[in-house]
Amino acid sequence: MCPRPSAHAQPYHPFMLQLRSLVKSGTGGDGIIELSLVSVPIPEPKPKEVVVRMDAAPLNPSDMSLLLAHSDLSTLQRSAGGGALVAKIPAEKMGALEARIGKSMSAGNEGGGVVVKAGDSEQAQALLGKVVGCIGGEMYSQYRVIHSAACHPMPEGVTAAQASSWFVNPMAALLMVETMRLEGHKALVLTAAASNMGKMLNRVCMKDEIPLVNIVNEKVGPGDTRVLKDLGATYVVDQSSASFEEDLTTALVATGATVAFDAVGGGELCGQILACMQMAANRKGSEFSIYGGPGPLQVYVYGGLAPGPIVINRTPPLNMHWNAGGWLVATMMQKIGSAKSKKLRERIGLEIATTFACSYTKEVSMEDLLDPHVVRTFMSTKTGGKYLLCPHKGHAFAKL
Repeated sequence: MCPRPSAHAQPYHPFMLQLRSLVKSGTGGDGIIELSLVSVPIPEPKPKEVVVRMDAAPLNPSDMSLLLAHSDLSTLQRSAGGGALVAKIPAEKMGALEARIGKSMSAGNEGGGVVVKAGDSEQAQALLGKVVGCIGGEMYSQYRVIHSAACHPMPEGVTAAQASSWFVNPMAALLMVETMRLEGHKALVLTAAASNMGKMLNRVCMKDEIPLVNIVNEKVGPGDTRVLKDLGATYVVDQSSASFEEDLTTALVATGATVAFDAVGGGELCGQILACMQMAANRKGSEFSIYGGPGPLQVYVYGGLAPGPIVINRTPPLNMHWNAGGWLVATMMQKIGSAKSKKLRERIGLEIATTFACSYTKEVSMEDLLDPHVVRTFMSTKTGGKYLLCPHKGHAFAKL
């Protein structure tokens, strides 16, 4: 279990442990990734900053991409001195990492903990002693000095573990709904739908009465269909089924969904979704046109569970009125503006233990992330499995 000390402010050591990732040049064009724990000083907070004792931080896919830098996981091993975890980076991946060579970087998009020290501004002092969720990077640390605006105070009784996943997945779920509304769609499609984020989106859609078509892959995640059905999902289709395209088209006819959010990325799934949307429109009596229906069919790719090219077969039934592209939380937050984003953050805080509850497969320490077996295991975890980093696990809460 992640340590759960009192939520009252406690003194802290002037130094902390931080997990860092370093890309090095190797031989023959290959590279090397090195993960290590580094002792770094804790800065004094500026007037509007706070010091958060980081009690929990989720290991999100985006964080792992930074930490492991597309390395070959089969080559993971402890360094010669045993103080770091190293792996080879294939030569063909090094071009995208050129700017990182020789630069030690910290990771962790979000986390949760207790504010143990605050700057002298009113807004910073108001957070002292509170359990907060934080966003802003460098969360894989025992402490984080951060602007008070990047912290969201949680309701009484919410734990640091619950607060730690307060932003990335919940905000993604809510912003998918906002995207749907802004673009005039009436229903959604989601792939890899049994993930933690997928469960959140299902709860949001059920609560807000929005039709949602869930796509799972029972070959990759056996039992995912049952997980979503037990949650209350109405439409769940299995990508690995021989009747997938027919089942998906039937669900699209029933819901009228014309926008999809895809976490898989590579392969033919995006193209299949677009083709099934067109077939659904045809079945519903849309007037035939080689240019497509009255409104664009849209697939957004927001993840990369499957590497490789995205394949979209443009032969009939897919016509011309469709779009496919990337989708980012940050871009959507800019689009909806600060006032709307604030309302979404407030909703997440109020529903963090219900609508946006997150489950974890295992809790790990920072030392665990230097263990090749641990890293390989959580990187191969099926959809819905998630690890929680507890930066103080195995360490006493040190006092001055």
